[in-house]
Amino acid sequence: MNLREAERFLAALAEVHATGGRAAVATVVRVHGSAYRREGARMLVRADGTYECALSGGCLEPAVAAAAAGVIATGVPATVSYDLADDSIWSLNIGCSGAVDIRIERIEDDEVTARWLDVLRHGEAAVLVTPLQGASGRRIVFPSGAGVGRVSDAGLEAAADQRAADILAAGEIPSAAERLGEAEIFFEVNVPPIELVIFGAGQDAQPLARQAWSLGLAVTVVDPRRAYLQPDVFPGARLITAGFDALPAALALRPGSFVVVMSHHMDRDRLALRFAFDSDPAYIGVLGPRARYEKLLGQLKAEGIVPSTDMLALVHSPIGLSLGAETSDEVALSILAEILAVRRGFQGGFLNGSTGSLHRPAATRAFARS
Repeated sequence: MNLREAERFLAALAEVHATGGRAAVATVVRVHGSAYRREGARMLVRADGTYECALSGGCLEPAVAAAAAGVIATGVPATVSYDLADDSIWSLNIGCSGAVDIRIERIEDDEVTARWLDVLRHGEAAVLVTPLQGASGRRIVFPSGAGVGRVSDAGLEAAADQRAADILAAGEIPSAAERLGEAEIFFEVNVPPIELVIFGAGQDAQPLARQAWSLGLAVTVVDPRRAYLQPDVFPGARLITAGFDALPAALALRPGSFVVVMSHHMDRDRLALRFAFDSDPAYIGVLGPRARYEKLLGQLKAEGIVPSTDMLALVHSPIGLSLGAETSDEVALSILAEILAVRRGFQGGFLNGSTGSLHRPAATRAFARS
């Protein structure tokens, strides 16, 4: 669930609470074969059967909402299985040749629930530990090692805490159900949103910032020209007015950030690139042809700045996926497609003919620094 989806979920829940109503959260905890969304996807179901957010492309939601009615009435959690194949007696006739297990729980006013909602609200890094079999209770584990809540088996809790700590240390690991001894535990992972820092507030930066925000990225736009940095032009973005020769004093680039250099000005791009090289980013994208980027590197070398091989490997020039993009909106789409692929460890090629998992890369590339 990205930041925008979490905001929709939380806003809907606030409306339910404001009217004194009840609601349930339905979470995908297991996926077997092919499914529309992977583990960790969640939706809010109201007592009247309406819902917010999605677990599929619209196929599963009515059935899940119907199952949630009993959970809302009794408060007893349930795990419901749905076969998506078209040849099963329990089939929904979707034809995805897979199955999903969905955990449905009534949303209560307890310490763990309240703290987890805060985690979603603030985009914190944390893991919600929920036993599916072999134990009861729930627990939130944070990168600091602190925890909120309890699991009924103390030995299992310690093992789950260690596994949650390993997940947080590894970075971008998706939510999943795992066996720990005789128990099955669902590790629901929440990570901070991708931090996208755009150097340059030209016209083509506008659709990039807008689309990035809609995808749940935390967007910062930096430019020395105050007139270009208007909240109505870059809605939802953090705006920093600073000369590029004063970036270290104006901006603290968070480790694991994604950087896009696109000021259309050689000196400013050189300074932004130098600043990125002196930081700890996960990705650096440079707008323009490869020859322009190589010229920037040559200018930096003349100043005595020679980035390491590992740092240069983070640079994408030309930036974006090869979509034949022409307009600024198309270029923004190309850039964001590449950023999502890099963040999640995918190559960004065609899915046509693929028979493997659509949600997990062959080799996960994780960014623990976020």
